[in-house]
Amino acid sequence: MQTIQAAIMGAAQGISEFLPISSSAHIVFTSTIYKILTGVNFQNVGSEEIFFDILIHLASLLAVIIFFFKDLKTLIAGFFAAVKNRNYKTPEFQTCLFVTVSTLITCIIGFFIKDIAHKLTENPAIVSILLLCTGTVLFLSEKLKKPERKMDFKTSIFIGIAQGLAVFPGLSRSGLTIATGIYNGLNRVQAARYSFILSIPIIIIASMVYPLLELNISDIQTFNLKAMAVGCIISFITGFLCIKFFMKFLEKFNLKCFAYYCWTIGIIMFIISLKAA
Repeated sequence: MQTIQAAIMGAAQGISEFLPISSSAHIVFTSTIYKILTGVNFQNVGSEEIFFDILIHLASLLAVIIFFFKDLKTLIAGFFAAVKNRNYKTPEFQTCLFVTVSTLITCIIGFFIKDIAHKLTENPAIVSILLLCTGTVLFLSEKLKKPERKMDFKTSIFIGIAQGLAVFPGLSRSGLTIATGIYNGLNRVQAARYSFILSIPIIIIASMVYPLLELNISDIQTFNLKAMAVGCIISFITGFLCIKFFMKFLEKFNLKCFAYYCWTIGIIMFIISLKAA
């Protein structure tokens, strides 16, 4: 792995992980363009690339934890206080319950479709079509949203399903979960905050599965760790800045502009992928 490759992938991950535009799609697209320009495909060609993908996800996860540190601290303290006092109707306990429900549903769905989803990373044309679907979901969530209300058990189930389906590259995790929340009556900021907090357990779980089941620890000695460190730093910085920008953005604007972006990039990459095939 070259440093420039790590930097590009780190930036693609950090920028697109928290914006509703599908980080997996952008990494596939970046790989496709890189292959066209250099003749070398850096996406999923070995354990080094897959291991690096895990690292940059963890780097972006760190950005979430730092940005929402006060919220997480309040949430965890409130949860244990609720358990101690046997008051299970507190907002903190309810939020933790909803996150648990959403995560469990995501894990169940992801377990059954992960192999199919992994194969799709090799087909940029299908990923482009799925990105078009992401744009459509973002657009319709604003058009068809229900009257504003608080988070509830049913909404946590739907968001869990949406996050599970986002295992498919091109279906944005943040986009589908935020859009599902908005459609079910959450305001944009509430939906985004829940989506970002929900990303914490699922990224941790996903990052543990591959190393434990598939990675040969001895292979790490052959990896370009300096390049990986560069990519992780870039992923963290861009991820933190994107969260900050996106939360401010949602206070004033809706998701339609991201829908237009997904449609535009999806169409462009569909055409490019057909020519590159």
